[in-house]
Amino acid sequence: MEHGKRNMDNKWIYYLGLIVVAAIWGANFGVSRSAMDTFDPILFSFLRFGLAVPFFFLILKIKEGNVGLPWRVILQLALIGLIGVTGLEIAVMYSIKYTTLANASLLNVAPWPIFAALFAPLFVKEKFTKRLGVGGAAAIVGVTCIILGGEEGLNLSSDHMIGNLLAFGISVVGALFNLSVMPLMNRYSSLRVSTWFILFGSLFMLPFTAGSWGKVDWGSLAAGHYTAIVYNVLICTVFAFVVWNASMFKIGAARANFFRYVVPAAAVVAGLVFFDEGITVWQIVGAVFMAAGLVWISTEKKQAAAVNPI
Repeated sequence: MEHGKRNMDNKWIYYLGLIVVAAIWGANFGVSRSAMDTFDPILFSFLRFGLAVPFFFLILKIKEGNVGLPWRVILQLALIGLIGVTGLEIAVMYSIKYTTLANASLLNVAPWPIFAALFAPLFVKEKFTKRLGVGGAAAIVGVTCIILGGEEGLNLSSDHMIGNLLAFGISVVGALFNLSVMPLMNRYSSLRVSTWFILFGSLFMLPFTAGSWGKVDWGSLAAGHYTAIVYNVLICTVFAFVVWNASMFKIGAARANFFRYVVPAAAVVAGLVFFDEGITVWQIVGAVFMAAGLVWISTEKKQAAAVNPI
């Protein structure tokens, strides 16, 4: 009995970790928006992940004593990095370019946890419970109100079709990306897995930055630019990926991914803080629905997920 209570108490640490990371990622919309006037988006993404790689390897070496993996696993993580870091980051940039920010946010964020829950049986033995369904539905309603309750709203014009399809595709591929690392994290630490797929994601992204370096006036960069880079490298990447993956492994991918809905809520708050953007009644209502859904999901007793080998 005491052991079960201790496990329930420990569970909240991982849920808190998911919320903190999602809030960090949401706040990054405000932190990075001004930097995009100076840096090409793909170059900025490369700086974020590429500069984080040495920190990952240093922490891994200090914490675990070595950084190695079998070649077969390294090749798996190279493919995961290509798709989950390089591919997704570039797709996100182009989805925003070819559709509205509201469309991109809704089609990217809202379906992601649904696909994670649907695809989970292919990678891990997680059950889709009634509580998860009810809580997830409330969270989906909430995040939809948050995103569409802003000034832009949803725009279904055919002019945005390419961007809309890209954003929707990101939610499918992103869910598969999250799930694909779960079996590996059953054998190796989340830190080791994250370190290697981010290394490869950065390397594969490098060629796409070829024409961007010369466009930056490096000598005129201000403190704000360096602050944005440091925040992205140390907080949004090193800290966030380690905490998110460790928490996702403990909580389960299906549940963990619903906490991505905190991202747009945090982005709305960041818009208020950094750019004096307003918050509407619909967004407040949406935040209440989302919070209620996530609390409902997180209060379900859950056994540790079994992982299918890949």
